[in-house]
Amino acid sequence: MSGYEVHSAKLVDVPAIRRAAEKGIILDSEMSYTRDLDISRSAVLSSVLLPQRGLCTLVGRADKQTVAGQVRIKYADHLAQIVYIAPQGDAEASSTAWLALLDAMAQESGRRGATMLTAEVDALSPLFEILRQTGFAVYARQEIWRRFEPLAALPKLPALTGVLADETDDDTLDIQLLYSNIVPRLVQPIAVPSSESAGVVYRRDGRVQAYIAVSQGKQGIYLMPFMHPDVLGREAAAIIAGIMTRIERNERAPIYVCVRRYQDWLDDSLPDLGFTSWAQQAVMVRHIAAGIRQTAFALPAQAALEGIPSPVTSPFHQSSLDHSTGDGSSTHGTTNYRRHSRTEADSSAASSGQTR
Repeated sequence: MSGYEVHSAKLVDVPAIRRAAEKGIILDSEMSYTRDLDISRSAVLSSVLLPQRGLCTLVGRADKQTVAGQVRIKYADHLAQIVYIAPQGDAEASSTAWLALLDAMAQESGRRGATMLTAEVDALSPLFEILRQTGFAVYARQEIWRRFEPLAALPKLPALTGVLADETDDDTLDIQLLYSNIVPRLVQPIAVPSSESAGVVYRRDGRVQAYIAVSQGKQGIYLMPFMHPDVLGREAAAIIAGIMTRIERNERAPIYVCVRRYQDWLDDSLPDLGFTSWAQQAVMVRHIAAGIRQTAFALPAQAALEGIPSPVTSPFHQSSLDHSTGDGSSTHGTTNYRRHSRTEADSSAASSGQTR
């Protein structure tokens, strides 16, 4: 590929990164619907000076065009997620530049220990085909639903027979079992909610029947539900309505719900709550290195046969919805998978002599 030169960002690259990122495409749906991409000088400097914290920024030239992009590394899970690529322009003119940047992202992610690189992309975008050309495959389909109406417009729904509550340590094994039962095994390593979300559980008849990850930002509120198939119709709608009423900013920001195809039966409940279909996306994955490993939420063979989750650290965390910033810090003082990922990165920064 002629004119191909992409490298990890340095201080001298900060102005070029900021210019390119102004026209970037965000490939992290949670970020896209809750907050703007932070391209302030301080944010770009932080990603360049403190790559140990999990953000890796790349910049360079490809096909006579300046390109930039960012990847979030989840070290504990050997997973990398594309945050954005830039610039966005004419699809044909950007094709070569995007190919160069995506290849560089995969190489850099592999050097940092990731075995998979993921991206969430509009299924009708020209970028979808380019991702396929560079070795990405579709692992899941998802639909984004949007609602921006006063809660007073909610229809009358039946009272819940179960209880909605912030996630606690006592819910960990039940959430794991729910997760392993409803999320296809192939998708499990990439479907865990982010460390920026808070968790709410719905318990009925002594069992966790639903888990909803809630992320909040200036641009909106993003819900990712994990519901057992036994939770149908108006009960599912009542759960989502109950979540919305618990959020302090519910009247001031649009609310989005991400529904993946393995839970598409939820599509029947959302229109009743005033949601409309907003975007069709593909969750795409590129394998960087071959290897066999057991994920934090994989079940041993015997436990899988018995339907009992193994006693491993939960991929979820405990957090209260009282925090409007979307900070994933625990209100129970516990350490868990998603908090551990953030703590691990901060420890790396401290050991390298950097101060927070």
